[in-house]
Amino acid sequence: MSTPPAGPPGTGGGAATVPLRIAGSPAGPAGSSGSAGSSGSAGSSGPAGGPARPAWHPSVLFAPARLRQLGALLLVGVLAAIVTGPTGNSDKPLQAAKDSIVDVRIVLYLGLAVALWVLLVLGAQLRGALERVSAPVRAPVGAAYGRRGGPIVLNLVLLAIAIVAPMVVSTAAQQSMVNDIGIYALLALGLNVVVGYAGLLDLGYIAFFAIGAYATAYFTSQTAMPWHAPFVLNPFFVFPIALILAALAGVILGAPTLRLRGDYLAIVTLGFGEIIHLVANNADNITNGARGAFGVPHLSIDLLGIDYKWGIDPLPYYYLLLVIIVVVMIAFGRLERSRIGRSWAAIREDEIAAEATGVATLRMKLLAFAIGASVSGFAGVLFASKQFFNPQSFSLQASFFVVAVVIFGGMGSRLGVVVGAVVLQGLAFYLRDKVPPADRYIYFGAIIVIMMIFRPQGLVPSRRRRREIQLVEEGIGAADSLGVAPTGGQR
Repeated sequence: MSTPPAGPPGTGGGAATVPLRIAGSPAGPAGSSGSAGSSGSAGSSGPAGGPARPAWHPSVLFAPARLRQLGALLLVGVLAAIVTGPTGNSDKPLQAAKDSIVDVRIVLYLGLAVALWVLLVLGAQLRGALERVSAPVRAPVGAAYGRRGGPIVLNLVLLAIAIVAPMVVSTAAQQSMVNDIGIYALLALGLNVVVGYAGLLDLGYIAFFAIGAYATAYFTSQTAMPWHAPFVLNPFFVFPIALILAALAGVILGAPTLRLRGDYLAIVTLGFGEIIHLVANNADNITNGARGAFGVPHLSIDLLGIDYKWGIDPLPYYYLLLVIIVVVMIAFGRLERSRIGRSWAAIREDEIAAEATGVATLRMKLLAFAIGASVSGFAGVLFASKQFFNPQSFSLQASFFVVAVVIFGGMGSRLGVVVGAVVLQGLAFYLRDKVPPADRYIYFGAIIVIMMIFRPQGLVPSRRRRREIQLVEEGIGAADSLGVAPTGGQR
């Protein structure tokens, strides 16, 4: 059977002409059939030729798919109540689960599950209403930010808040601002070069942090570890040494492995992190094993008549960390806008295309690895001179947490990863006296999952990442966890 030839455009003969629709454009004139699943949370199409029903219409709200979604969320709420409830015992293994289900706390978890379901169903309407309500405020703020010097003013305001913040909190909160927020913000800035700029997934990043810390113990004290240098250095002189050692370790790790991509590279870096952790934990005659390093001296300055020593007071460490973080953010900002930063962006988007256009991909990836590792080693010196440490400080869990901070704050955004460290570590400090340690990660997981559902680009996304998510929502390109979507349509 032969197929009739297609007639010229505008004629009625031949095969039916299918109108071309560009991804992300409106479905067409009234009366034409749209995509059945394109409405999403915005609603569902009504009867033939009729208007689309809103998302709160009973036929849409209680559709089988929505009810299954609600059931799954309620089940997650019950599981969360059981996991965060009392601990069971071997005599009555199910008694704790029963107590958790009949406890009044389960109402809270089920209520959160229903609230999350409502947000998923009415997300588009709620987002539109929020934009309309906040438009009078967002418009002048956006205009001021878009002017020349606007970002500088915003950064200065945030810096002023960071300077004043430790003066109005308790000593315990000041300790957390140094040991948790400050250190992890610096670590996240270094990992952001690897993950956010170059698009390489490094799961063993905490190993370079350990190298910096143990290098500090080796060079600054003859009692901190069994293996030590024949001389003693001021911790400030260890900063460049740790930086070089960590960068060298990054190059040694990256040279044979950076030809791998994606999951394979992640597995190799994961193995490297575990090797460093196991060596630190088992080499009793070198690192003092699981007992850790004791007696690392505090930072001190004794030069040109200046005699100052950092002690147990967290405030001097906080302001030193603040200065270092600001300097690193400025340096990385200039690096991102340089030729090297553009090379990293090309590698992240399409490594094959970047190599075909003359980018030295292996060299650029090695440079990203070395820079990220050096920042981690630098942070290790501050950490070691501030407090006691042992191999558990450099566990795989800590490495995953740094990755979570980068993703949560916004990959490729310097301000975003710092804000991510503030939010996640601030949450950890808040839950410290309210939730058992074993249950805190449930809350971390929940907030990260919710964040990835409603704001996958992160708290403070970079312009590239924001544009990528916008293109994907319009049906153009494809987003992955690391790269930037192309500007063309899908093929």
